[in-house]
Amino acid sequence: MPVETGHRAGRRGGLVPLDPMLLRLGGVLSLAAVLAGLDATIVSVGIDSIASDLGGPLSTLQWVSTGYLLAISIVIPLSGWLADRFGGRRVWMASVALFVAGSILCGFAWSVPALIAFRVIQGVGGGVMQPVGQGILAQAAGPDQLGRIVGVLVIPVLFAPVVGPVIGGVIVQDLDWRWMFFVNVPVGVLALLMAVRVIPEDRPAAGREQLDWLGLGLLSPGLAALIFGLSAVGDHGAGSVRAIVPLIGSVVLLSAYCVHAVVTRKAPLIDLRLFARRGFTAATTNSFLLGASLYGSMLVLPLYFQQVEHRGAIEAGFSLAPQALGAAAISHVAGRLTDRIGPRGVIFVGIMLSLVGTVPLVFLGSGLANWIMLVALAVRGAGIGATMAPGMATAFGSVERYQVPRAASALNVMNRVGGSIGTAVLVLILQGQLAQHTGNPAAAYGVTFAWALGLSVLPLFPALAFPAKNKEIPCPPK
Repeated sequence: MPVETGHRAGRRGGLVPLDPMLLRLGGVLSLAAVLAGLDATIVSVGIDSIASDLGGPLSTLQWVSTGYLLAISIVIPLSGWLADRFGGRRVWMASVALFVAGSILCGFAWSVPALIAFRVIQGVGGGVMQPVGQGILAQAAGPDQLGRIVGVLVIPVLFAPVVGPVIGGVIVQDLDWRWMFFVNVPVGVLALLMAVRVIPEDRPAAGREQLDWLGLGLLSPGLAALIFGLSAVGDHGAGSVRAIVPLIGSVVLLSAYCVHAVVTRKAPLIDLRLFARRGFTAATTNSFLLGASLYGSMLVLPLYFQQVEHRGAIEAGFSLAPQALGAAAISHVAGRLTDRIGPRGVIFVGIMLSLVGTVPLVFLGSGLANWIMLVALAVRGAGIGATMAPGMATAFGSVERYQVPRAASALNVMNRVGGSIGTAVLVLILQGQLAQHTGNPAAAYGVTFAWALGLSVLPLFPALAFPAKNKEIPCPPK
């Protein structure tokens, strides 16, 4: 059913105001998303403190972060089935409770293996609550308000990875590393208390209860192997056994899942038939490429500030703030424009802003002035913010209502895989360039951002497939 019919047709002259209850719902759901985003980066600055307290080699300590990220990757595909089977409200609240419990356990960890195990518990909760929360919000908003509500609520999520190292640095400097985990508890408890009143009850989807066990056995290990292998590429090189073996395994498992998802008569864990819809395919491809561009740069930029400009972890974290501010300044406007005129034009503007903001970073080796870098990061962030909201709105607006939980799983999987690939590629390039430019490391970062610029060009191709107008997006039934 085209969006132009029904509710949207009766108010062609303007937009229906956002429902205050919808804003409260989004605020509660975004609290959990912020927690998951913070914990992905906050621990990075506390590894030395953990090592001095609990002991253990760096090769083991890296699993404090890696275990968390792998757990998220493994459970994201399962989130859609869980929401269908038990209802989004129950699953979201259970995942937040699990995340809080994992945070408490991490704070009381007595050894590195215990801390890694408790971080996996945290990751299971974090991996479920974000896609399930997106599904709840998309189903509640409907097509008329989806772009604007996403535009408002991605703001705190965009800030979380930037603020994480800053908060972690302050805690390590003035408190104890255990407070990096205890700080999650009051926020998580507040989200649960508010959820009881704000998140509406929903019923499990009838007839969709059977778990795709074979799909789970292929997809989750395949994703974990892919992300672990890509991480090993950055740490040990593309030719290392630690990278090649899991990458080959991931190709086999993911290929087998694709075949299974097409031929199975049951509801697959992630339904590949969703990609037959042009809007959904464009949006998930955009999410994949945006993840590659965003997450790779989010790793390289702090390294530049620390290795070249010799800034501390806290100062390096603050140096990324212009990018988050730029995204926050534009995302709400992008959401309104998406609801009013459609996603394609907004997406194109966002991509062009991202390109303009990345170009100056290519000249880091020529002594780029700090103020130019700050402006470039702000413009780049504006491009990211202008691309994210229309993409998510199109993805959820292109599927039927009962398909939203599975669509959220697919969208998050694509974003996570894209981020892992982008990070591995840029880290590999940076390592090679640093070896060539031993006397001028800034030049190595400039070349790396030339590759990042190339990654930022790629989203122009799926942008052509975005609907030009909202009436081209199929409306999920209410």
